[in-house]
Amino acid sequence: MSQNVNEYLVQEPVGRLMLKFSVPCIMSLLVSALYNIVDQIFIGRGVGYLGNGATNVVFPITVIALALALLVGDGCAACLSICQGMKNAEGAHKSVGSAVVMITAGGLLLTMIFLLVKEPMLAGFGATENNIAYAEEYFQYIIIGIPFFMFANAMNSIIRADGSPQFAMLSTLAGCMINVVLDPVAIFVLHWGMMGAAVATVAGQAVSALLAVYYLFHTKSFRLQKSSFCLSAGLLKKTLPLGISSFLTQVSIVAIMIVMNNVLVFYGARSKYGADIPLTVVGIVMKVFQIVISVVVGIAAGAQPIVGYNYGAGLYGRVKEIFKKMMLAELAVGIVSCIGFECFPLKIIGLFGSENGLYNEFAVLSFRVFLGMIILCCLQKSASIFLQSLGKPVLSMSLSLLRDFVLSVPLALILPGIFGVTGALYSAPAADIVSFAAAVFCIYHVFREMKTEERKKEKSLKTSVCLSILE
Repeated sequence: MSQNVNEYLVQEPVGRLMLKFSVPCIMSLLVSALYNIVDQIFIGRGVGYLGNGATNVVFPITVIALALALLVGDGCAACLSICQGMKNAEGAHKSVGSAVVMITAGGLLLTMIFLLVKEPMLAGFGATENNIAYAEEYFQYIIIGIPFFMFANAMNSIIRADGSPQFAMLSTLAGCMINVVLDPVAIFVLHWGMMGAAVATVAGQAVSALLAVYYLFHTKSFRLQKSSFCLSAGLLKKTLPLGISSFLTQVSIVAIMIVMNNVLVFYGARSKYGADIPLTVVGIVMKVFQIVISVVVGIAAGAQPIVGYNYGAGLYGRVKEIFKKMMLAELAVGIVSCIGFECFPLKIIGLFGSENGLYNEFAVLSFRVFLGMIILCCLQKSASIFLQSLGKPVLSMSLSLLRDFVLSVPLALILPGIFGVTGALYSAPAADIVSFAAAVFCIYHVFREMKTEERKKEKSLKTSVCLSILE
């Protein structure tokens, strides 16, 4: 059955396959990113910018949960695709079963940990005297949805790898639509404020998780069995390293957010902007940035099953063709995004509420500087995911860490000491330039390895032909 379902991955034109897989993946990730954006839009208009600042303080909690979900989900999805390419049916269903066990247990455990360290955690994430009450209110309700959020995101990667990107998109879209409908009702009609925004989000996450459970009983290329849910050290060693790049990307986002929040509060309090304006504005900028990255990751992650299957089948020519088309698409996304951020920053920030002159001044500066090298960032992140699809977790992890941790964190700490609060904004474009150069270097060497493998296959084929003729 798995052969019939996945054989078209090596037969259909690459462009058509990428559209089929990447568009639903983009929509799924976009919708997921919109959970927080929708909350910020309604909170900004119903509570004010201090409420938005509070969501920025709580946001790293969601990213930590997403990091663990992608560690399990992307790792098992990459393993599933490679197993399908190698016609390894047992490895396929066991990788998915292990993901179900790990993400269920991990979601419950993480929720308990968050509840135990709530106060020191919020303080460490940059809460101020003005927004701490809003942050605590939002936290105590949003935490309920963590297990649902993690399960839905982990299963989405697996559902796409199983050849059902449309279902993955629809399950996420259903949750987001519930959030969009309930947000204004809870905030403006019921006057629940921060609690209302959190409750609406959790309701949407629960629906997405339930749809993912439903899919596990209607899979295409594998069937879950009792033996699927037995964890083994050997299986974990195969799957988790393949998701480590996605995990570290999200963890590094948490690290840079914590550093940025604290730096912005510290240096902002010593500037004309104050502590709350930089904290709120950069939080919004980073969430808008996440929308762009959702498209970028969606293109690359959507192509992951195609890359993994063809690479596992030894079809390196198709792998290279997929990479070229993927990079052209990422370049287009980067160019359009750059034009929007440089030319229309006020219109974008206006979606989150109308504030005073200093707020708008810092918002324009943040969009134009912080996202100034967004084109290079798009290409670098796509290259990292491509390497993950090839089953090269070390290279993929190294690229992710370089941009989002090794460079961004030190720069965010050093530059504000020289240039003040605006110095924090220059950390992102500087990191993008260096990490893009590193990505080019890595991809070049990987393609050289593929070329060597192609020559070996051709030589082996010629030898076999000659031997058969002699016989």
